[in-house]
Amino acid sequence: MSGTGTPQIQQDELDALASAAAQHGLKVAVVASRWHQEVMDGLIAGSQRFFEQVGVQDVTLLRAPGSFELPVIASHAAARFDAVVALGVVIRGGTPHFEYVCTAATDGLSQVALTSGTPVGFGLLTCDDEAQALDRAGLPGSKEDKGFESAHAALAAAAEIAALAS
Repeated sequence: MSGTGTPQIQQDELDALASAAAQHGLKVAVVASRWHQEVMDGLIAGSQRFFEQVGVQDVTLLRAPGSFELPVIASHAAARFDAVVALGVVIRGGTPHFEYVCTAATDGLSQVALTSGTPVGFGLLTCDDEAQALDRAGLPGSKEDKGFESAHAALAAAAEIAALAS
């Protein structure tokens, strides 16, 4: 891993994904929550780093007010794009709100992928505290880069689906 926690993907896999994206003209939407600017900036930057590495330029950023709203926007995006990357963060508080939002968003995003047939990269951080969220956001010094990983998952699945269709 690099200093930002960006996963190291083998060059041959990056090349294969770049080739598939170009060959099939894959279009991607990143649907990102607006809540918690610092974490979201890191997640969005991580997804952008991945798409830059594989040369995908047809990426549209869509914003949701919060993580609860990710599924409805992802659903509309899934109808127009070959892959969707859903990015958000929910931080545990002192009420059951955390569980409600996490469950609704997770189930909703799963349903979007299954009903649309469009891959949804799951980049919804569900964290106990802000420090944990920052450590997973792909910021300088973070241990993980979930934006990068979610973009990778979405594009890899889209490339497989495109290959099956051709």
